Amino acid sequence: MFEKGTRTRAVLGSFVFFLAAPGVVAGVVPFALVGWTLQPPLFGVPGERLVGIVAVGVGLAFLLHCFARFVVEGRGTPGPVEQTEVLVVSGLYRFVRNPMHICVLIIVFGEALLLGQGLLLPYAGVLLVAFYLFVLLYEEPTLRRRFGGSYETYCLHVRRWWPRLTPWCASGTPGT
Repeated sequence: MFEKGTRTRAVLGSFVFFLAAPGVVAGVVPFALVGWTLQPPLFGVPGERLVGIVAVGVGLAFLLHCFARFVVEGRGTPGPVEQTEVLVVSGLYRFVRNPMHICVLIIVFGEALLLGQGLLLPYAGVLLVAFYLFVLLYEEPTLRRRFGGSYETYCLHVRRWWPRLTPWCASGTPGT
């Protein structure tokens, strides 16, 4: 697969990037905005807080899955310091091109439901715009330069934000 030192760097780099990026965006900033205080349910729907708990849990689990893909398959990190050696197109990436961004949005939305904090909804909207611009202006051009035709083929088959109903499988890539 890849050398032990490279794997260790990828794991440590991913951990640091996880704390610095989604940890801040979905943890520190929401805490700074609302202080994790419970308010009455946002919409007054039975089970609303439970839906929030599930959203946070699922978003976090899927986000960790994506980070693991970068270490195991990509042999690098999602961060710009220790970039992947290969394009990651397995796991959730078989369904949608930007699952990490979507996971962070799901987490923040879940926090809003769980805590009854309406202020987190416009924050999620700001994140959505920021993620969209980041992907369009930086991430996609960088991946096109770096991976060329394989990234173009991937883009033809997997949408940016709206997941496919069936997983895409590139020829020659693992079916996982």
